[in-house]
Amino acid sequence: MPLNQGHRYRFQAGATAAGRPLIAHLAGSYRHSTADEWRARCARGEVAIDGHCATGDEVLRAGQQVTWTRPPWHEPEVPLGFTVLFEDADLLAVNKPAGLPTMPAGGFLIHTLLTQVQARWPDAHALHRLGRFTSGVVLFARTPLARSRLAADWRAHRVHKVYRALVQGVPPWTTRHIDVPIGPVPHPTLGTVHAANRDGKPAQSTARVLEARAGTAVVEVEIATGRPHQIRIHLAAVGHPLVGDPLYATGGLPRIIAPGLPGDGGYHLHAHRLEFTHPVHGTRIGIEATDAGEGGWLIS
Repeated sequence: MPLNQGHRYRFQAGATAAGRPLIAHLAGSYRHSTADEWRARCARGEVAIDGHCATGDEVLRAGQQVTWTRPPWHEPEVPLGFTVLFEDADLLAVNKPAGLPTMPAGGFLIHTLLTQVQARWPDAHALHRLGRFTSGVVLFARTPLARSRLAADWRAHRVHKVYRALVQGVPPWTTRHIDVPIGPVPHPTLGTVHAANRDGKPAQSTARVLEARAGTAVVEVEIATGRPHQIRIHLAAVGHPLVGDPLYATGGLPRIIAPGLPGDGGYHLHAHRLEFTHPVHGTRIGIEATDAGEGGWLIS
């Protein structure tokens, strides 16, 4: 497995970081690494404040620029193939396989959909993202005009999104509107994670049962808002968590015993259809992913 080229991460110290020792802030904010691991990176000269190597003991001031120059690393193997669903001079839509991250983050840089797509279409910019283990339609803009107009449509909820999920149990209803607010709740590893929270932000989903099976059901979900993990949370909140979901239990909260992380796989979710107005031609377009692709799972 080849090494990637490494990456430089940056953040500017804000009000929450000001007055804290660098190591304490890094370990508290980026919990993928311990304080000892951050101190070792400082000792190797990987961490800098305003361009100067940091020891880790510095007390941060608001406005300071902190960088971590991560050396090249071996990325986990993931399915890298994808299918082109739509292409013209302004847009590109592809079918992302489950297991492939949409955007660079965490341990993934080259092994992401964005990087693979830009290797063939350097002008492509992702307009949204799917969770790593969610398969289905991802839309890219290929021009600044298309990017600007579709981003505005997304903010105005003019893009129609339809997902399919396999849930635990058979719902007693055929169609149900779900409006459970979503916000941060405690998580033993991350500190907080998005989940059902009556003090959270408004979230709107409509779920329809497509097929009842032995102890499970195929459910189609349309979302009017795009809160983090909204479908997983909403279906769990009404008593039907996704089959294999390692994080969300009935009620829409993290599992009490050994809750997983948001990026863990095992759940069954597919972005089935995306409908939008073409940003240049003005025609209404519907794009469907009827095959979940390599490593994926399609609910037909």
